[in-house]
Amino acid sequence: MTHLAYFIKSLFIILIFLLLSCQRQTESFMNHINVIPLPVSSNEVNDHFNLNNRTQIVISPSETKYLGNLTKFLNDLVVNAIGARLEVSSEKNPDTQIILRLNKQLDLGDEGYHLLITKKHIIIESEAPNGVFYGIQTFRQLLPVEKSQSNVLISGVEIYDYPRFVWRGLHLDVSRHFMPPEFIKKYLDYMAMHKLNTFHWHLTDDQGWRIEIKKYPKLTEVGAWRDKTLVGHYRDQPHQFDGTRHGGFYSHEEIRKIVDYAGERFITIVPEIELPGHAQAAIAAFPELGVTGGPINVRRIWGISPYIFNVEETTFDFLKNVFQEVISLFPGDFIHIGGDEAIKEQWETSDKIQKKIEKLGLNDEHELQSWFIQRIDSFLTSHNKRLIGWDEILEGGLAPNATVMSWRGEKGGIEAAKSGHDVVMTPTEYCYFDYYQANPADEPLAIGGFLPLKKVYEYDPIPKILSESEAEHILGVQANVWTEYLNSPKKVEYMVFPRIAAIAEVAWTDPGNKDWEDFKKRIKFMTSYYSEMDINFSRSALLE
Repeated sequence: MTHLAYFIKSLFIILIFLLLSCQRQTESFMNHINVIPLPVSSNEVNDHFNLNNRTQIVISPSETKYLGNLTKFLNDLVVNAIGARLEVSSEKNPDTQIILRLNKQLDLGDEGYHLLITKKHIIIESEAPNGVFYGIQTFRQLLPVEKSQSNVLISGVEIYDYPRFVWRGLHLDVSRHFMPPEFIKKYLDYMAMHKLNTFHWHLTDDQGWRIEIKKYPKLTEVGAWRDKTLVGHYRDQPHQFDGTRHGGFYSHEEIRKIVDYAGERFITIVPEIELPGHAQAAIAAFPELGVTGGPINVRRIWGISPYIFNVEETTFDFLKNVFQEVISLFPGDFIHIGGDEAIKEQWETSDKIQKKIEKLGLNDEHELQSWFIQRIDSFLTSHNKRLIGWDEILEGGLAPNATVMSWRGEKGGIEAAKSGHDVVMTPTEYCYFDYYQANPADEPLAIGGFLPLKKVYEYDPIPKILSESEAEHILGVQANVWTEYLNSPKKVEYMVFPRIAAIAEVAWTDPGNKDWEDFKKRIKFMTSYYSEMDINFSRSALLE
């Protein structure tokens, strides 16, 4: 090869390298189009901001008590981007600054925000601190995934944004398989990243009681542990077991720390204490709470247990004492009482229960369940809490102050909304993340069903059959994660990601602005963040 040919070849390689570098830089400048959930409006500003270690975070002294904690979240993101923390100041730096502020004139609501990025500054403002927090979460997605050595150029953009629904939920069942407190905090981080604001914590069921109740230590001494667990699928016969003791529970101290952690991320925790069914773990600890006596074990298999609370006054005293401690731990408005899948065979065959139905002037066991739940509703209302339950609480008559979580399709939610009750939509066909998300033959063992990413994304939680006034009772939407077949945090992550991004956009973004083809482009970018965070997301879910 001649010197001239070698020179031309070398120059060509250099040009290709520069073109690829420019392409990567251009892609980083266009990151704002990859924001999930999609903002209400987003317009490019023909400029860019140079983020470096001389940049300051600016907060007015009068707003420090409201926004001061948010500087840590912002600085954590900056460290990931440029490897340095920024100085927090109350004085404006003429060179480079990120301004966090409250602005009551925005008219975007407490969770809405305005984000402006220009050459001179970045402004993140809202009417309330939670809106500023969500603006920071959007800013996070404008930063490059890979850490820079010194500075990052961020594309100029102006965003006005606010959510569609007030309830943007994600559920986690820790009864079937206990999840450590450290993972619960990670789960809350994942929610905050996607602007979800309600964590439904399923704490009790047939297979385990997971919350410390100081008045009744046997609930966790006995009810929090099972001596073995089903191996394989529930439908496989004969049933096989692992022979390993499984369990765990959350102490009051751990719960308080988790509640505080959630509050810092503007997430409300809704605890669930199941009744009158799904009560086998509680009855294993205290057989006198049941109908048939004992002894019985904490349930080792999945499916629905026939064990149900009795309707004695001593049982209501027990439940009220439990809820007293639950109320002391969780400051949110709602307490979830379950109410689903309560098999009533033990009630039907008990002479004592039948006499109670007759004495109360009720027609059947469904009305007895309604009477049971109304007792709990009155107690929670007297303590300034709102009862929420699965849609079976409609059977036999809905408690006066109850909110319905509609899971068996939308029928229960529609009925509740039409009768003036608030509703959270979470139908299995769109919102159950324990369902397979790709070809079951190639996926880890799951409960069944099929819920691909596109179907989650296309869900609209407001049924067209509802009038405008009835639709106002739809508080929002929630995805549920049941853990019969998810025995580790990594398996939970696999079932949640990337579907969490789809449900986040369902909950936040107006359906008129949603577009599946555009979402597919944005989710591919979002997975680079998942990889960087070592999240075990499903790649097969993205193959559609």
